[in-house]
Amino acid sequence: MNVFAKVFKRIALLVPAAMLILSPLFMSASPALAGETTIKMGADNGMLAFQPSQVEISAGDTVKWENNKLAPHNVVFEKAPAGEDAEKLSHKALAFSPGETFSATLDTPGEYTFYCEPHRGAGMVGTITVK
Repeated sequence: MNVFAKVFKRIALLVPAAMLILSPLFMSASPALAGETTIKMGADNGMLAFQPSQVEISAGDTVKWENNKLAPHNVVFEKAPAGEDAEKLSHKALAFSPGETFSATLDTPGEYTFYCEPHRGAGMVGTITVK
């Protein structure tokens, strides 16, 4: 019985210690930490603009563009950091319906610039900075 008690005591000490050592490995990979930022296509006041036109996000966050006012709108990336394909990030199809959305997850730190093809001349441009 004495041997059984000693083995049980050691196991009782080792299991919590192992859990403390290993738990940060599982918590650091949690996808719940990624965020989502919404940019309206067409300002609330009716202006041809992205609202907000400048955002700062963390690497791995998702940006969602939502059709708001004065359709049609789209999002064409003009500039992306090295390693990112601006063409693949772009959503050239036009959004006509209010509430219509599309998204992009940005993983590479740096500056991304984008515009709305039909309204670029009116100043409908934006910038995303990924930290």
